[in-house]
Amino acid sequence: MVTAITDGIKVSVETIYQPEYSNPANEHFMFAYRVEISNLSDYPVQLMRRQWFIFDSNSSSREVEGEGVVGLQPIIEPGESHVYVSGCNLKTDMGSMQGKYLMKRIVDDAEFDVDIPEFQLVAPYRLN
Repeated sequence: MVTAITDGIKVSVETIYQPEYSNPANEHFMFAYRVEISNLSDYPVQLMRRQWFIFDSNSSSREVEGEGVVGLQPIIEPGESHVYVSGCNLKTDMGSMQGKYLMKRIVDDAEFDVDIPEFQLVAPYRLN
């Protein structure tokens, strides 16, 4: 698990290789990732947008950007967390992701970026 804290917002990510949804012969490797966003600040925040940078070990990369996460723009109260699970496919059995969330403080509508720490996507057999 990797973790980063930006302006009182803690983001923790863990990954799981999904062999049942992968097809290595066709260069399709599926990974799930679980994200926990914890509000350590004194103010409620709303997650407005996400931006991901996804890297394969063959030097290809792509960017994914859009509103919210898995169809939601959650409001996270102080001391609370929002957890979601999503997925990513790669053309190789190793890669990484990182990015940022655009958050808004509810009290004054101030927007700020929160770092999503870089995390590795690695098929378990590559670790031997």
